[in-house]
Parts: sequence; structure tokens; C-alpha cells
Amino acid sequence: MPSLDLLLTFLEVYRAGSLSAAAQRLGVTQPAVTGQLARLEEQVGEPLFVRTRRGVTPTQRAAVLASRVGTHVDGLRGALDPADTEPVLGGTVRIGGAAEFMTLLVIPVLAGLARRGVRVHTTLGLADDLLSELAADRLDLVVSAVRPKRQAVLAEPLVDEEFVLVACPALAHTIDAERLRTEPVAALAHLPLVAYAEELPILRRYWRSEFGRRPPNPVAMIVPDLRGVLAAVVAGAGISVLPRYIAAPALHAGEVVRLHDPQAAPLNTLYLAVRRGSAANPAVAVLRDRLRQAARQWDEL
Repeated sequence: MPSLDLLLTFLEVYRAGSLSAAAQRLGVTQPAVTGQLARLEEQVGEPLFVRTRRGVTPTQRAAVLASRVGTHVDGLRGALDPADTEPVLGGTVRIGGAAEFMTLLVIPVLAGLARRGVRVHTTLGLADDLLSELAADRLDLVVSAVRPKRQAVLAEPLVDEEFVLVACPALAHTIDAERLRTEPVAALAHLPLVAYAEELPILRRYWRSEFGRRPPNPVAMIVPDLRGVLAAVVAGAGISVLPRYIAAPALHAGEVVRLHDPQAAPLNTLYLAVRRGSAANPAVAVLRDRLRQAARQWDEL
């Protein structure tokens, strides 16, 4: 029997007509909605929506399911909704993190805090710069892509982001599958790269971890935003390595394909960092708990 969470997500998609609109209503990310919908469709045994450029169109099976469960799920949601019992917090929270991770995963969590009267200030940037701001008491909390080493900062692991090597289907078809298995560097060498930065930080780490050397490929584009990197890959500019939470919607839609399936996926740990000895702030404490809870869903993306 499908869980209440899966049915709630299904109804929001059914009523909103798109995955992104449903994600906004639920206060979660679009990849989370995509994943929950895929699990429900697996349990039901058939597709519930047809994906289109403008959103999704429900199948006949979806219409029947919505008519059967809609009223019951709405009643349960009203009974379980904690909104009426959560106290107003007030105050201000200053949080920093990488633009992509903040935009796609953290900001939906921040929206729930804003509804409780908290004023939220977000700062987007590089981890080292944000940790300096945290140590100087200009931020209350940082989601850091590097392990903080400053004496003034306390940090805990929040979530591991998994990296995937992707290309559009047209470029993927130019790769010799057998050679990719036995000589991956040579099999991929003719394909241009789309990089996040001149130093190829993510690509270089993936190639060294999985293939034992730097990528010899030509660089076609440098885009200092991972969402832009994905857009370039979808458009056929080249191949790249991306966090799975960024690539997931395009993978699900067939706009890109995964080129390499390692035995152990390359991971990078993200940390939740606060300033050591900072004054107690109830809103910051609530946000830390909310982020820890949300990270359990992020692990499934």
C-alpha cells in the first residue's frame, strides 16, 4: 500500500499539473517529487503521468486514483498538519552556501522557517569565503562543500552528494561501449568537456578517482554554475560530471544519459557549520533540525 507521503506528492502533481509547481507547494525539491512519483508508479505498476514540455498530463489510471484517495488524503493532511501548533519564532537567520545546492535543496527548507516569522538572509558563494564570514559573525550557519578546519567553527556531516558522468544521447552514441569498459580514458577522449572552472575541479577529481589520471579531453565551455553546466550538456556542448541531485531531472527525462557506472560512486560530503560559542538562537536551532531531516530525503535523490 502506498505511503501517505507518496499519495500527498501524487495529488499535488495531479492538481498542479507540473513537477516544479508541486515541489513548490510541498516545500521540497523537484528531484524529490520525481523520486517519490517514480516509487508510486512502481507500486501501482504503470505510469501515472505523461511528461510534456509544459508539465505533466495525468493518465486515466491517475484520474481514477485521484478520485478515490483525494478526499481521504486531504482529511488526513488536515488532521496531521502541524502549522496550527507551531509557535512563531521571529528573529533573523543568516545562512550561506553554494548557489546550486542552496537554490535547489536548501531554500525550500528556508521557506518553512519564513512562514514562522523568521527573517532569512541568504548568502551564495564559495565555501572558504562563507566560512570566513561565519567565523567573523556575519553568518549564523553555512552549508559547506569542504570540511571546515577553523578553530572558531564547529561542523557536522550533513549529506553526501554523489557525482555522475553524463552526456546527451547524441554524444553518448559516439562512444564505443566495449572500449569504454576496458579503456575509458581513450574511449571518452574525443568528447569535449563542459567545466565548472578553469582548473576542472570536479572533472579532474572524477577522472583521477575512477580512471587514474587527469582528463585529456579538450574543454569546450566553462560555466561557473552547475545548473548552467547541465544546460550546456543537454544542448550537446560536451560531457561533464555533476552532482546527481542536479542531473536527476534531466536523467529521468532522457535529456542526458549516465556514461559510467562505478562500483562505488564518487562522493563529496557537505557539512553543516556554525560558529563555536555563538549565542543561542532558537531559529538557528530549528533550522539545523529541519536541514538534518531534509537531508534524509536528499540521500534518496
